[in-house]
Amino acid sequence: MKRRRLSRAETRILEQYWKLGTCSVREILESLPEEERVAYTTVQTLVYRLEQKGALRRVKKIGNAQLFEPAIDQREFRTGLMRDLLDLFGGSPRLLVSNLLETGTITLEDLKALQGALPGKPARQRGGKRHA
Repeated sequence: MKRRRLSRAETRILEQYWKLGTCSVREILESLPEEERVAYTTVQTLVYRLEQKGALRRVKKIGNAQLFEPAIDQREFRTGLMRDLLDLFGGSPRLLVSNLLETGTITLEDLKALQGALPGKPARQRGGKRHA
């Protein structure tokens, strides 16, 4: 089954479900910062779309309220986003990182720090001091 892409608004709602766990549309709406609040029916539509796309699942009904929970975890979602992003660069991590460097989104210092943070990769030694 092909993974469906999520809109920015759908992703924002899914993030709230990851943060709160199982909850209703009303609870999601109330958890949004005031400046991000939209109509209840808008959030409800987004939740139902997320359910159709397999990102949320309905778990139970209490009164008139349907409770939903995430059907995918953050790591799985982010992994898919990274695959999609790499696809835009022909599957080349080097082209992606090169673009990040060119745009100033990431610096050489950031890359060095990340390299030192990789599991099983010791940070480079200079003058006997360890740099992260």
